Amino acid sequence: MGERVVVIIGVGPGVGMSVARRFGSEGFRVGLVARSREHLEQLGATLGDNGIITGWAPADIADATALAAAVRRLGEHHGRIDVLHYNPSVFRQKDPLHLGVDELLDDVRVGVGGLLAAVQAARPFMSSGARVLATGSVAADEPWNEACSLGVQKAGLRNLVRSLDATLAPDGIRAMSLTVRGTLGASPALAPDRVAEALFAAAMTADESWRAQLSYPA
Repeated sequence: MGERVVVIIGVGPGVGMSVARRFGSEGFRVGLVARSREHLEQLGATLGDNGIITGWAPADIADATALAAAVRRLGEHHGRIDVLHYNPSVFRQKDPLHLGVDELLDDVRVGVGGLLAAVQAARPFMSSGARVLATGSVAADEPWNEACSLGVQKAGLRNLVRSLDATLAPDGIRAMSLTVRGTLGASPALAPDRVAEALFAAAMTADESWRAQLSYPA
């Protein structure tokens, strides 16, 4: 029960699984959260085949109560959470003249609100040295008008991470967002494994060198 634990919210076959493998290769136990139990069982089995100790808790990330309960279950099971990685966002191809207000709020609930719910649930299991990581996007700075809610989500995510970092820092817990500047998989530098490596390196950064927002590639 003394091994370090990473909990990955919104895990999928891309960056989420790459993060799980990278931390797992360093001896972290891995907790996975996503909507589908079948999906989680498949990912967990794949990680287990690689010798990574994995557990999971299904939850609809749009449901803050269910998400918080899933994070608490993983925290209670392991007794600690050392790294919380928040990965999800919603891609909705609608420009500002066709995007409904309720649609925008639904998207922000997933892309930003879920991080708030997850951190609040994880906090009792986090101690000095713990880290909160979020996958950001260049859409925060250069939004595509045809999918405008994504830019709002990523800008809000970055802003929330800064507030989380300022709030948690006195207890030795730090938060950061990694702004991925490009389309995942579009080049070798943007391969999910490379992004996961950047997130792992950020998590290992000492407090005195900490930055709440990093860009990748730098």
